[in-house]
Amino acid sequence: MTVIFDLTGIMKAKDIKDLTLDELREKLGEMSADYSKTKINHAISPVENPMLIRSNRRMIARIQTEIRNKEAKAVNK
Repeated sequence: MTVIFDLTGIMKAKDIKDLTLDELREKLGEMSADYSKTKINHAISPVENPMLIRSNRRMIARIQTEIRNKEAKAVNK
């Protein structure tokens, strides 16, 4: 599946909702690893764009929310 990103490199909400539960979990792992790496790099020497830390954290929250929504729908069926 092709994932669409906007100009800031962030996935759009519609694209997150279109992903399957397995794809969301995979993406969550990737984003969490990227967030951790960025935080460590920022602690050692400031990153070029510190707003990436915030956007990564928010994207992780969006993905976690969508995972919970899909799990809740699966239980209610």
